[in-house]
Formats: sequence, C-alpha cells, structure tokens
Amino acid sequence: MPDETVEQLPEEPIQDQDEQDEEVAPVKYDISTYGADYTVDGLVKRLQKGDIFIPDFQRDYVWNQSEASRLIESLLLGLPIPGVFLAKESETNKLLIIDGQQRLKSLQFFYEGFFNPKDHQKTKRIFKLTKVQKHFEGLTYEKLEENDRIKLDDSIVHATIVKQEAPDNENTSIYHVFERLNNGGKKLTPQEIRTAIYYGELNDLIEELNNYKDWRDMFGPENARLKDKELILRFFAAFYRADKYSKPMVEFLNKFNKRFRNPDQPFIDSSRQFFKDSITFLKNSVGKSAFRPEGVLNVSVFEAVTVGVAKIIEEKGTTPNLENFKSAHQQLLNDPAFIKSVNSGTSDDAVFKERHLLVDKYFSQL
Repeated sequence: MPDETVEQLPEEPIQDQDEQDEEVAPVKYDISTYGADYTVDGLVKRLQKGDIFIPDFQRDYVWNQSEASRLIESLLLGLPIPGVFLAKESETNKLLIIDGQQRLKSLQFFYEGFFNPKDHQKTKRIFKLTKVQKHFEGLTYEKLEENDRIKLDDSIVHATIVKQEAPDNENTSIYHVFERLNNGGKKLTPQEIRTAIYYGELNDLIEELNNYKDWRDMFGPENARLKDKELILRFFAAFYRADKYSKPMVEFLNKFNKRFRNPDQPFIDSSRQFFKDSITFLKNSVGKSAFRPEGVLNVSVFEAVTVGVAKIIEEKGTTPNLENFKSAHQQLLNDPAFIKSVNSGTSDDAVFKERHLLVDKYFSQL
C-alpha cells in the first residue's frame, strides 16, 4: 500500500502587537551544577518510571537503528560515550532531559526490545543491533551473552545536573540552557517554555481544545511555535482574571498558567465548555472575520471578542441572537477607539482595560 502524503498547509500570518511592544525584563539566575554517574540499567529504570523525562519542547527522536546500535556497541566495548545534561525540578525532584535525549531513548528502546515504537503502529520493529561488530550483529538485549549484558547494565553514563536556586518561583533557566545546547541560538517562544514548565491539567486541556474542529477552522493550520495554544491560554487568562491584569502580557499569562496549572475538574469542565461554545458561536455568526478586521488574525481582537462572547454565555446561559451579534460586532470593529486599542500599545494596562470596556459596551444589550 503506498504511503499517504499529507499536504502541509502554510501557517496564516498573525498580528500580535504585544510582541513588538514588550521588552523582556532582565533576569539573573543562581544555578547549582553538579555531576552524577548513573549505571545504564539505573538510567533506563528511571526513564521507565518517569523520574527522568523528556519535556514537551524537546524535538522528536530522530536517530536511525544503526546510530542507536553504535551507541550500544560503544558501551559493550567499554568505550566512553558523551554525558547528558539533566535539570532537577524543585517541586517534584524529577529530572528533565536538557541534552542527551537521543542517547537515553536509544538505551531505553534496546532494553525494552523495540526500536522507536509508535502508539499508532500495529506492529513494532524488534531492536536488533545492526552495522556493528560481527559478534554483536543481530543481537537483542535478551540475547546478549550474560557477561555482555552485565557489562552493559553496569556501564556508566555521566550526567551534569543543573538546579535553579533563584529565582525560586519558576524554572526558566533550564530552558535557556537548552536553547544554547540544542537550538543553535534559536529562541524558544514563551508558550514553548510554558508548555514545558507548567505541564499539567490546564496544558492538557489546551492541547485538547487546540484540536477542536471549530477552533481549527477559525484559527487555521496548527502553528509550529504554539501560537494557537497561547491564544487559548490568553482566552482563559483574560476571561477569568481580566481584573488582575498588569503588563507585560507575557508575565500575565505566565502567572495564570502557573496558578491554574492543575485546577479542579469543575474548572476544567466549565472552561472547556466556555471556550467551545464561544468559538462555535463565532464561527456560525461571523466566521473567520471575527478576529480578522483587516484580513489577518489580530490577537487583541481575538482576546476581547472571545471573552466578550464567553461573558454573555456565562451571564445569560445562552448565546446571543446571531443577527444582533453580527451588527454589534461590526460596530465594535468600526469604533476608532477600539481600533486603536487593538493596534497600539496593546499590552498597556489602560489599553487592555479600554478594549474590554468597549466590548462590554457593544455586547451588553445582546
């Protein structure tokens, strides 16, 4: 059966004035660094238990079977391999892999017997050593000679472990280390960092909603730098905490994501419904123009309009009349004060408040 080729749709342009207006505040870190030697057997067990894990911002496993086999062969021959970088989470004491994912996952695959298994695959490829010395060729972990298996189990992998001591209210330093080790200077986006730092129930909900069909229809193709997920987070933050807003926007979102990292089930359920109902209503009423006054998705318009609709649903228990909403929405987008509030200084406290007051003004009678 021939492979199916999925067409990769181009990402749509996004207008986000916040990114141009905001400056990143300088941060100084106090980081402790120490070395630790792990046996291969111990590393694999920690990976399997989740005590050592791969953060979401890491790239996928990309080694082929011969590359992974060469790593195993090096250890069987008693040759040293490069060390790994790990970061200790202060809250859980778990270790995040900053550098060394390919090596560690290769070891785990060999011990478990299957090479890079995928959840959707019906069959799994048995991990047999390939393109190695003849006496190792074709062997699995289980078929190694006992002395070779013990040698592999007891082989040492050196780890450099970093732990952020200050500031103690977040762990962003480890992602700056990751950038310098892995990204060739390519800066991670705030949402990529949030996804890794604040993994939990809220980010799981955002991941779920990002696949909601009506949202995909309204936003467009998935954004490689997670801008679509950031907009969902921004909707929740502005809906629940608009009265607590203070610039910069990036910190407002960080604080919300941290505070509501693992909310209770009623919060999850109601948040899911508010988002879905708001997006579906906007799709059915004004379509993609809901937050594209000039043809390009405007982040501030998205934030204000979606929150305005969600507040109506919360207060009245139903969505507005379609025709009445279309009229109010058009009047809002034509208001010079609103136009200014979504195009200039959008993250300023007064400007943020102004656009939400204008939404309330036009939507209050719906």
